[in-house]
Amino acid sequence: MYKLWIANKNYSSWSLRPWVLLKVLQIPFEENLCFFENGKSSHNKFSRFSPTGLVPCLVDDKLTVWDSLAICEYIAETHPQVWPKDNKARAWARSASAEMHSGFTYLRQQCPMNVALKATTATISSELQTDLNRLQQLWQDGLNQFGGPWLAGNEFSVVDAFFAPVAFRIRSYQLPISPAAQHWVARVLDLPAMKEWHEASLHEPNIDH
Repeated sequence: MYKLWIANKNYSSWSLRPWVLLKVLQIPFEENLCFFENGKSSHNKFSRFSPTGLVPCLVDDKLTVWDSLAICEYIAETHPQVWPKDNKARAWARSASAEMHSGFTYLRQQCPMNVALKATTATISSELQTDLNRLQQLWQDGLNQFGGPWLAGNEFSVVDAFFAPVAFRIRSYQLPISPAAQHWVARVLDLPAMKEWHEASLHEPNIDH
């Protein structure tokens, strides 16, 4: 059985991605939670199980896979439902997931994931608005091309998992988005797995509300 190492559910957006993917697709795994120290990863502590001292990290027997996108690709080798069946949807989903993996810098910096946070509407800088505009364009593109209700078609896949932390950010900071984008956010937040993650995050130590 897979062993997935993650950090604080309240803050670790990278941990959420493979976790929610495995949960929603009902792929068995063992959760191993290692808390941050003073809000930051502890390299000495995390390097016991992760070559980079970072999370998430997946252990499969004697094999260790690190980095959220690499973990999802590894899981897909034996669980093809991780990606959309249609090749065009799959190509789009891979591109969109990679864009989330490496982009949306201002959204990350100005609205870090804090699941328990209930903030007033965030101040929207021009840079953050640019990220929000791209986010909505990207989601609308996927929904229009592949018919929804998920970003790449009628089944939850990696691309939905990769944007799942954004759903928490939009709720926490009350970020303004289009009705179509908000509908996808509501659908994601209504997943039993996301509710489970949210509930667990509220009971973690050292949470900043």
